[in-house]
Amino acid sequence: MSHAPLSGPRDADRIPFDPADPTFIADPYSVFARLRDRAEVHRHDGLGLAVAVSHSACSALLRHRALGRIWTDARPVDRFAAFNLLHRNSLLESEPPTHPRLRRLVSAAFGRGHVERMRPWVRQLAGRLVADLVEGIDGEGSADLIRHVAAPLPVQVIAELLGVPEADRGLLQPWSNAIVKMYEYGLDAERQDAAERASTEFVAYLRELVELRRRQPADDLVTDLVAVRDTDGGKLGEDELVATAVLLLMAGHEASVNVVGNGVLALMRNRDQWDRLIADRSLLPSAVEELIRYDSPLQLFERTATADVEIAGFRVREGEKIAALLAAAGRDPKVFAEPDRLDVGRSPNPHLGFGAGIHYCLGAPLARVEVEAALDALIERLPGLTLAGEPTRRPEFVIRGLRDLPVTAENR
Repeated sequence: MSHAPLSGPRDADRIPFDPADPTFIADPYSVFARLRDRAEVHRHDGLGLAVAVSHSACSALLRHRALGRIWTDARPVDRFAAFNLLHRNSLLESEPPTHPRLRRLVSAAFGRGHVERMRPWVRQLAGRLVADLVEGIDGEGSADLIRHVAAPLPVQVIAELLGVPEADRGLLQPWSNAIVKMYEYGLDAERQDAAERASTEFVAYLRELVELRRRQPADDLVTDLVAVRDTDGGKLGEDELVATAVLLLMAGHEASVNVVGNGVLALMRNRDQWDRLIADRSLLPSAVEELIRYDSPLQLFERTATADVEIAGFRVREGEKIAALLAAAGRDPKVFAEPDRLDVGRSPNPHLGFGAGIHYCLGAPLARVEVEAALDALIERLPGLTLAGEPTRRPEFVIRGLRDLPVTAENR
């Protein structure tokens, strides 16, 4: 098997980056810039796949119909029964003809006005969470923005969207946090087992919720997912419905919490851009897009070749994997002027943070509502927001986020 050359002759050059290296986790963007200067696609022996680092290569990869999301069960299969069930039946992990059928049904349920129905509720929720943050700052002098705002906001939004009873909402975030660890490379057995336990518990819980909504319909997405029918009368199977609900939580929660956390950190470190938002809140929509581009919450997105494919001159053979490094694409100077500069008014901003092609994020409109509501509430209540110390970054590479973000406020 031959590949396009990826570097010089030294063996050390054959691994473009180490995803477990804390220095790389702290600043992957300088590494991506060096890789982009050498080639648009590289073979990464450590990850066992090719990685695309330019915007054009990532865009082509995400849109190519011979590069699909081909699910392979986690093994041993009997050890990961629930985790595999969720992914075998997921919209994200399917290709035609299954994908178009699932997307039509889920889009039809989403299209019944849920995002607009949720908009005022999300704004109110963001206001309450920021009020809690203010109370924490007033009481202790500083508070953790992740714990008070970024983490609870998206999980509460998804819980409200799905119709999860208030008393059960505390279950969702730990389940999501445990399951998504399986997307990282080199995960230890203890966290693999935790992901399977969370998957098992989540599947059982959602089966009960689906059965409840069959008996007692409500104004929520689970009710609409139960009721929705395709043009030929087809509907979502129960496993597909459960997998859809879990996908919405995991994708919605993990992305939004990290856009808010990474984004507020970026704004605090680029104070002129925070001040621009305070002076002109009409920039909030463009600011949301810029924060997603600037420090992507999802760094890597895999595809598998269903036929021989060539991306930016790099040949990917049938059955091989290639990944779009979305974070690298977002800093490509051929597409973004001064890509390392945060610009809340940046336009146009063709980032790939929500993906592209048939797997473009179905929840993107709701995610934008959440992040904008959080920023607006922070500007309203805490214009003097400032860092109270260095945040702790999570050690994972694929899903990029913070463990904490200590903040305080000046001039209160």
